[in-house]
Amino acid sequence: MTAEKPGENALAPIKPARVAQEITKLSTMRRNGELTADNYDQKFARIIQELRDRRIEGGRPEINAALQPLVAQGTITAAEFDRLTKQLGLT
Repeated sequence: MTAEKPGENALAPIKPARVAQEITKLSTMRRNGELTADNYDQKFARIIQELRDRRIEGGRPEINAALQPLVAQGTITAAEFDRLTKQLGLT
């Protein structure tokens, strides 16, 4: 058996557009009453954990560029944006 090289079998980083898609889906489910507050928090925490494990492709400018239009359109709330960026260490 050979030793694994660093980075081998690592999952690919998540694109900022995918982050925007997932937070939009979660926010929509919350607004539509499909999730209780506890379920929302659990799913949000899972998203954060996956993003930390896999990392996000690009830096702060690319991530903010994907998320800011969602806030401006009212797709996600400013509180959701703040929570996401703070928990990912982007602020």
